[in-house]
Amino acid sequence: MPELETSLLRWIVLLPLAGFVANVICAKLDKPLASKFIGPGVLFTAFAIAMTGVGMLWSLPVEHLGEGALIDPVFTWIAAGPLTVDFTLRLDALTSVMLFLITGVGSLIHLYAVGYMEDDPDVSRFFAYLNLFVAAMLILVLGDSLVVLFIGWEGVGLCSYLLIGFWHKEMGNADAGQKAMIVNRIGDAAFLIGMFVLFWGLYEIGVPTLNLQSINQNAGALAQAIPWMPTAVCLLMLFGATGKSAQVPLFVWLPDAMAGPTPVSALIHAATMVTAGVYLIARLSFLYVLSPDALHVVAWIGGFTCLFAATMAIVQEDLKKVLAYSTVSQIGYMVLGVGVGAFAAGIFHVMMHAFFKGLLFLGAGAVMHALHGELRMSHMGGLRKQMPKTAGTFFIASLAIAGFPGFAAFFSKDMVLENAYMGGFVGPWALGTIAAGFTAFYIFRAFFRTFTGESHVDPEKAEHLHEMGWQMTVPMIILAVLATFGGWIGMPLHLLWGDAIGHYLAPALAANPFMHGGGHHTGEVLILMAIATGVGLFGMFWAWLLYVKRPALLDTVYGVTRPIYPVLWNKYWLDEIYDGLIVAPYKRTSRFLWSAIDVVIVDGIVNGVATTITLLSGIIRRMQTGNVQHYALGLLFGAAFLLGTYLVVGG
Repeated sequence: MPELETSLLRWIVLLPLAGFVANVICAKLDKPLASKFIGPGVLFTAFAIAMTGVGMLWSLPVEHLGEGALIDPVFTWIAAGPLTVDFTLRLDALTSVMLFLITGVGSLIHLYAVGYMEDDPDVSRFFAYLNLFVAAMLILVLGDSLVVLFIGWEGVGLCSYLLIGFWHKEMGNADAGQKAMIVNRIGDAAFLIGMFVLFWGLYEIGVPTLNLQSINQNAGALAQAIPWMPTAVCLLMLFGATGKSAQVPLFVWLPDAMAGPTPVSALIHAATMVTAGVYLIARLSFLYVLSPDALHVVAWIGGFTCLFAATMAIVQEDLKKVLAYSTVSQIGYMVLGVGVGAFAAGIFHVMMHAFFKGLLFLGAGAVMHALHGELRMSHMGGLRKQMPKTAGTFFIASLAIAGFPGFAAFFSKDMVLENAYMGGFVGPWALGTIAAGFTAFYIFRAFFRTFTGESHVDPEKAEHLHEMGWQMTVPMIILAVLATFGGWIGMPLHLLWGDAIGHYLAPALAANPFMHGGGHHTGEVLILMAIATGVGLFGMFWAWLLYVKRPALLDTVYGVTRPIYPVLWNKYWLDEIYDGLIVAPYKRTSRFLWSAIDVVIVDGIVNGVATTITLLSGIIRRMQTGNVQHYALGLLFGAAFLLGTYLVVGG
C-alpha cells in the first residue's frame, strides 16, 4: 500500500488547539465577539486542510481509490526498552470519512453555536472547550498507534465532562458531567488492560509494538501463537467501546448528558464522540475477524441495545431525551454492523447518523431557543406555522432516521440488517428490525407533538415565537440536504454506482468473515428491504394515527399498556439498580475503608508516631534541667548500674 509522507496532517490538529488557546485568552480578556469568529473559523480552516489531505490521498497512484495513506511523523514520543511509540498521524480511507464528519459537520455545529450561545456570558469558555474537544477527536482518528489514539480517547472524555457540565452552577448539570466521566472511566480501564495484554502478546511473538498497522498485519501470527489472545483483547476493547459509544451496560450516562448546551449534544452525542467505540472496533477489524466469538458478542450487544433504548424513547416527554435514547439505539445499529463483520456498513451508518441526528439535535435546540428553554412536548404543538424552516428540516431528518425510502438510513440501516441476516445473525437482525418500527414511531411522535396540531405553548412565550437567525438555519439546511441524499453513496443491488462507500473503505477494513460465497441474492435482499421498510412505515402510521388522526385512541393505548408504561417511563429502573448494586455498596465500602483503615490504622500510625516522639521528647527534655548536681547524680546512678551489671555478668 503506497504511503506519502507529509507535514500537512499536524495542522488539522494544531488549528483547533490554537483555537482553544485563543479562546482561553478571549475569556480572560472578556472578548466574546472574538470567540464567535475564532471558534468556528479554526474549524472551517481545519476542514479545508482536511479535505486537501483527502484530495492528496485520492491523487495517489493506486489501483483502487481507497488504497494508500498519508503519513505525518511528528516526533518520537516514547522509547523505553522494546517499546517505541512515535507520535505519528495517518490518513487513510477510514480516517477520511471520520475527518469529514468531525471537521465538516463539526464546522456547521460551531456556526450554529454562534447563534445558540449568543447571549451566554461564558461563550469564550464554551468555544474553548468545543475546540479542545475537536482537537482530541482528531487525534483519536488520526493516531497511528493505540497509544496516540488513547490520548484522543481520554481527551474527548475530559471535554465531554467539561461540556456536559458547562452550566455547572446547576447541580444537576454538574452531576451529569460527573456521571459521564465516571462511567467512561470504567470502560477506559478495560481499554487500557486490553492494550497492555495486546502488547504483551505481540512482544511474545517478537513484534513489540502498538502501531495499528503492525497490529493488523501481525494479528494472524498472534492468533496462531496465542489462540486465546484475540478474543480476550477484543472483548476488553468492546467493553471500552460500550463506555464511549453508550451501549449496554455502560449507556446510562448519555441520556443525562442532555444537560449540556444543545450544540454539545449535536457534536459530541450525535456526530463524533459516541462513534469512537465503533471506530475503534473497525480500526481493529483484522483482529476482530480472528475471533468469531467476540464478534457474536458485539453483534448481540448492538442488536439488544438498539431495541432496548428505542423502547425507552417512545415514552419520553422531554424532546432532547427522545433524541438521547434514539442516539443510544442508533449506535446499536452501528455496533450491530461491525459485529456481524460488515465493518463498512457500520461506518456507513456512522456517517448517515451524523447527518440526520445532528440535524435533529439542531432542530430541538432551535425549538428550545425559541421557547426560552422549554423542552416538554406537552407544552409545544403547532410550531411549524412560526418556525417553518425548523419544522421542514426536522421532518426531513425524521424521514431519514425512520428509514423512509430514498433517505439516509434507508440505505445504511438496511445494509446493516441485510448483512446481519445474510451472515447468520438472525437474532440480532430480528432485534434491529423490530427496533426500526419503534424508531419510526418515536421520532414521528416527537415531530407531530412538536410541530403539528394545536399549540400548547405558554401564551407569554407564544408571543415571541420566531424562526432562528441564519447562523442556526443554514447549518440545518445543509444537514437536511445531506440527510436526504447522503445515503446514495451506498446503493443496494449494484444500482447505479453500487455500494461506493463499501468499495472505498474496503482496503482499510477486514473482509466480512461470515459472508461465505461473497454475494447477496437479489430476491433475499429485496425481501429484507421490504420487511425493514414495512416495519418502519408501520411505526410511522401508528404515530400519525395516535397523534394526528385519532388522538382519542391514546387513552385506550395507555389503558392496554398500563403495566408496561411505568417500566419504560422509569427506564427499567436501571439507574436505581446500578445505584443499589454498585454505587451504594461502593460508597459504603469507601466509607468503611476511610473510617476503619484510613482514620484508625493509617492516621493512627502517623499520629501514634507523632505522639510517641512527643512523649519521648518530653521525658528527654526533663532530663536536660541545666542543674550540675542533677547531672552528677545521673552519672553516679549510671556508673553504679554499669558496675552492678559487670559484677553480675562477670560473677
